[in-house]
Amino acid sequence: MKPFITDDFLLETKSARELYHEYAEKEPIFDYHCHLPPSEIAENKSFPNLGAIWLAGDHYKWRAMRANGVEERYCTGDGDDKEKFLAFARTVTRALRNPLYHWTHLELKRFFGIDKLLNEDTAEEIWEETREKLATPELSVHGILRSNRVSVICTTDDPVDTLEHHQRIAMDGSLKTRVYPAFRPDKALAIDRPEEFNAWTDKLAAASGMDCGSFDGFIDALKQRHDFFHSQGCRLSDHGMTRCDNEDCTDSEAREIFGKGRAGKAVTPGEAARFRTWMMVFFGHLDAANGWTKQLHLGAMRNNNTRLFGKLGPDTGLDSIGDYRQAESLAGFLDRLDRTDQLPKTILYNNNPNDNYIFAAMIGNFQDGSIPGKMQFGSAWWHLDTKEGMQWQLNALSNLGLLSRFVGMLTDSRSFLSFPRHEYFRRILCNLIGRDVENGELPRDMKLLGGMVRDICYRNAETYFGLETGKA
Repeated sequence: MKPFITDDFLLETKSARELYHEYAEKEPIFDYHCHLPPSEIAENKSFPNLGAIWLAGDHYKWRAMRANGVEERYCTGDGDDKEKFLAFARTVTRALRNPLYHWTHLELKRFFGIDKLLNEDTAEEIWEETREKLATPELSVHGILRSNRVSVICTTDDPVDTLEHHQRIAMDGSLKTRVYPAFRPDKALAIDRPEEFNAWTDKLAAASGMDCGSFDGFIDALKQRHDFFHSQGCRLSDHGMTRCDNEDCTDSEAREIFGKGRAGKAVTPGEAARFRTWMMVFFGHLDAANGWTKQLHLGAMRNNNTRLFGKLGPDTGLDSIGDYRQAESLAGFLDRLDRTDQLPKTILYNNNPNDNYIFAAMIGNFQDGSIPGKMQFGSAWWHLDTKEGMQWQLNALSNLGLLSRFVGMLTDSRSFLSFPRHEYFRRILCNLIGRDVENGELPRDMKLLGGMVRDICYRNAETYFGLETGKA
């Protein structure tokens, strides 16, 4: 029987261990998609306890706690930090084989040097020990970024954001990690929800200083914000959608649909789909013109629990895997951009394991020889960022594309303690390749294989995104 969370955790073979320890382990982190608050990076925030740094905003933990019968006040509610932590500690013992169990103990070991298992008996001791260490500069936000060798962070930002915190980080200069915004214009597509759409469009008008009463003004304001983000170092956009729409829509039709929505009138589902298609092509052209990378997060079915959504709002753990038909509409949308040679570098993230081979095959249709790995099948996402889910994604990409050109892992997290997820991924990657070596399915050429591992862990992302990196 093997002990838990050793130096060789998840590494089943000699080849896997060599690949991880000699090639993967020391590579810096390029976290090109996350939801970390830039305000907390700018202020170099310190956290008083594990409840504050671990449980605030973490819907993975909230879902597990609810499943364990924990009251909502200890998840998203007004319970104090220690009560929430103790409720989570009781849940961890019930989370065996859930990735939370691995992540939790990796984080305790890597950040606090704690090897003991978290449970009801150890919770008080771990609470006190971690509270003392969190009070040190080493576990401030900047300390965490330094100790984890985080070279680049790309946050997720609304086009109406001032980016004042990014500016403050850049001007400070004390943080070696480079922090960039990413342009996430999801609310510009919400024409089927006129109240939400109009409230956001008013913010867009204020942020851009432009009149968004007309469609032309709306489009000009979005162009201005795109250019502003570019001036602040942004080189990535991001869209979270159930699926890509692919409906014909003329400029005049888009203008008419916008006018209905701006007037507070209901638009039909068909009109909304046409408007979204027009807007996504427009955003694609902006990204291509500025040399950005477009990220498409597809397949999540959001806000399923009406009762809890009414109380808690979005991003509170009420989303799941959707079973949307992706292939035809995704191919059509990508082709709309490619027809005029305006398809930017694109990363497709899939949330339904049934669609892994669809996504892995789709990127091959639009590789054009201009950039190695121009089209990417993105890292296993959300409900799939598990050991098994990562293996599925890696296998699909290996079978239908070039694993060696993959830009690798990201945290997609709101927690500063999530960087061991890169370690988790790297161990899974090395174990997968090492097993093939032991089976005689890959040559035991460690220079060849180790070079690929290093590329996937960091160097492909460094080249692909073209961002200036920090001295991690």
